[in-house]
Amino acid sequence: MLDETVISRAIIETYMKKLTDNLSVDVAIVGAGPSGLVAGYFLAKAGRKVVIFERALAVGGGMWGGGMGFNEIVVQEEGKAVLDEFDLPAVRYVQGYYTLDSVRAVSALALRAVEAGVTVFNLVGVEDVVLHDERVSGLVLNWGTVMKAGIPVDPLTVHSRCVLDATGHPAHVAEVLCRKMGVSLNTPTGKMMGEMSMDAEKGEKQTVENTREAYPGLFVSGMAANAVFGGYRMGPVFGGMLLSGKRAAEVMLARLGER
Repeated sequence: MLDETVISRAIIETYMKKLTDNLSVDVAIVGAGPSGLVAGYFLAKAGRKVVIFERALAVGGGMWGGGMGFNEIVVQEEGKAVLDEFDLPAVRYVQGYYTLDSVRAVSALALRAVEAGVTVFNLVGVEDVVLHDERVSGLVLNWGTVMKAGIPVDPLTVHSRCVLDATGHPAHVAEVLCRKMGVSLNTPTGKMMGEMSMDAEKGEKQTVENTREAYPGLFVSGMAANAVFGGYRMGPVFGGMLLSGKRAAEVMLARLGER
């Protein structure tokens, strides 16, 4: 016979243990889209303690919907190696272009990231960052629903050696840092350069090129990288997102090795 209170206790106690076990990590990733999931996978695979916070109910970001709700995505030749890493079969459409079901893609990215050791908290948003000695050293968290409703509930905090802004077009973490602290980012102007209109060829390359440290302790990937460092958008071709996640893991692993 099922006891409803046992079910509730099981959820509460195991969730609280998961949360307290992740109050201090190597890397805290904000946003569980494709670049965030891929970055988390490669970081965890390298033995780092990684947590991802996603404000929405579902992980996957914009990948679920493919293009205009058609749940197929395109990955160009350069990104196929990442698909192979995640055991994702892609169908060759024409030379240099591959298609795959977006639902299968997101599911595989999430599963492999968790299996590698990443802990994902959905429905948890980021209000602010923790700054120690002019370096981003953690995140200020609240329930996503609380943030959406604008309810005045105080947040909680986690510490991390590196933070990755993988929040997509808004570049939410970088935006909050600039707005509240007026810091100078590692960009030509010291400010967020802004995302430009669509040019898939340039946008895909820039997504990877712009994946780097934007401020001490704060790294950017995916469309957040183009929003911060200035780059074109590219639409439902995802090779750049996958490669950006891998690149983010590489640069953060290098930085973690220095400290």
